[in-house]
Amino acid sequence: MQKPFFSLLALIFASVLWSEAPVYDARLTRYAYPYPVESFAFRSQNQSLEMAYMHLKARNAQPTFLLLHGKNFSGYYFKPVIEVLHKMGFGVLIPDQIGFGKSSKPAYYQFGFPQLARNTHKLMESLNISEVIVIGHSMGGMLATRFALMYPESTRHLFLINPIGLENYLDHAHYKDVEFFYQSELAKTAEGIRVYQKKNYYDGQWSEAYESLIQTHIGWLNGPDHERIAWNNALTYDMIFSQPVVEDFKKLRVPTSLILGTRDRTGPGRGFQKDADSYELGRYDRLGKISRIRIPGSRLYEISGLGHMPFIEDFKRFQTVFQTALEDADLSPKHQ
Repeated sequence: MQKPFFSLLALIFASVLWSEAPVYDARLTRYAYPYPVESFAFRSQNQSLEMAYMHLKARNAQPTFLLLHGKNFSGYYFKPVIEVLHKMGFGVLIPDQIGFGKSSKPAYYQFGFPQLARNTHKLMESLNISEVIVIGHSMGGMLATRFALMYPESTRHLFLINPIGLENYLDHAHYKDVEFFYQSELAKTAEGIRVYQKKNYYDGQWSEAYESLIQTHIGWLNGPDHERIAWNNALTYDMIFSQPVVEDFKKLRVPTSLILGTRDRTGPGRGFQKDADSYELGRYDRLGKISRIRIPGSRLYEISGLGHMPFIEDFKRFQTVFQTALEDADLSPKHQ
């Protein structure tokens, strides 16, 4: 007699979970960001697009930070960093790149770091911001590097927080085309996203805070634009593999600071690495020191025991190191 009762409870529990599962459209219309979101309309590649962004203005002539998000997130996850910077009086500009977050999800777009850097610079021009301090995390680190290379006169300082792109992935992995990644994205599940991040970002730990950060992705899986989201995600994988920045590190002419959680083992392409290749991708405990040599005059700040998401995993520890890096960079207002 007990078995049907417990089966009924399981069905009720499952139905409750399903009814509470988030559902989001391509532009995350019903998902609340931590600060007011505005939209920058512009033309690119023969189409009209909109770049969503948050902008907190500077106080007392302080400079503005530009925050560039990683591939698996968008501007909302920078909230703790934004709060600290704005409390210090800095301006903070946080765009969602095209294909991400609340920005346009085009059916066809030639995604590239130079294109995204140009889009971002056009946003700055629309806001009359001529110079920024750039922070790039994960894939945003590759974009931040390209931005600094293209617009050195607009880049006062470059901060790279656990960026990918510290190595050339196609030196070690087989090339996979957009269709490969599209099918992979279509096959994703909420539990699969959870398991991946738990293993690769948080050292096997999980919390309500981590769960809250994947609600956009779960909502997209349940939403009406799942295929479009999967397609955009697939298109943006290609630039990570085909547009390396590591060879251009030596060309950087802006002050650069690397902040790395050394437990990080993020290595795109590890799952399809060349058979005869014994190189170990994603060894951030080694890559930081190598990158410091490659980037002229750069500073390295290592955080032991933290991984790919240091400002999410342990913000207190991250903030201590980040504050030191800010002080070393001397970002006080310039004299007019």
